[in-house]
Amino acid sequence: MTEFMMIFRTEKMDNSGQTPEEMQANMQIWQDWIGGIAAQGKFVSTNALNSNGKTVTSEGVVTNGPYAELKEIVGGYIIVKAESLDDAVTLSEGCPILAIPTGKVEVRGVQVFDS
Repeated sequence: MTEFMMIFRTEKMDNSGQTPEEMQANMQIWQDWIGGIAAQGKFVSTNALNSNGKTVTSEGVVTNGPYAELKEIVGGYIIVKAESLDDAVTLSEGCPILAIPTGKVEVRGVQVFDS
């Protein structure tokens, strides 16, 4: 099987009004979806990304925030194992980010370089 990365994209949202119970319920939805992939033996790893950061250009210019000029943010990723790109896309079905109107999952093969 080959490894694929699913990158979760959406427009930046203000979640500051969420109660702890709402945040836990949202986290549980993600855990259930990832658990379904793990139950198939196709889970490799996952992490969320902080919304703060810096972007460095080829000219050495450093700006605050990743993709500060865009509305869309990358919120996290998961690495899965699948037989093909189409199989990896199928695993993205039910991803919680797709319940958000601006949510997207970008699925790409992971290219491994031999050392």
